[in-house]
Amino acid sequence: MPAWEQRKLGELFDYEQPQPYIVRGTEYDDSFPTPVLTAGQSFVLGYTNEKQGIKMASPEHPVIIFDDFTTSSHFVDFPFKVKSSAMKLLTLRDKNEDIHFAYQVLQNIAYTPVSHERHWISKFATFATLMPECKSEMQAIGHFMSNLDGLITLHQRKRLWFAK
Repeated sequence: MPAWEQRKLGELFDYEQPQPYIVRGTEYDDSFPTPVLTAGQSFVLGYTNEKQGIKMASPEHPVIIFDDFTTSSHFVDFPFKVKSSAMKLLTLRDKNEDIHFAYQVLQNIAYTPVSHERHWISKFATFATLMPECKSEMQAIGHFMSNLDGLITLHQRKRLWFAK
């Protein structure tokens, strides 16, 4: 079994400030094409028809949006805009690593914010976690966790649909 190494989240992720992608208007409509996201519980705030400043995430180039104040995060693999500057857009520094695995690591950090501060730089980037040295092991775990997340989402949708 290959070794695992301890790494800081700041060594694993690069971050981008969201200012270029902030939505200008608040006239949302479900018929518009571009979702406006927040890293909080609601995730999709609405849809905008703004054409400029869209973050072009995709399945090949996903990002993780991290709420700097609440430490909530979401995996995003589609184009979007954001509502707030109080987040970081995270990508992997090493493109050979698995972002699904890294997202699960981030999701499982046991931390509860106690103050209103920007947590990525002050706290999260310094947190250390164990990571497999073997990239194929990381990818296998990431793939499994991604599939599991997909199944959970499908079952939640099914339960909501049957509850109607």
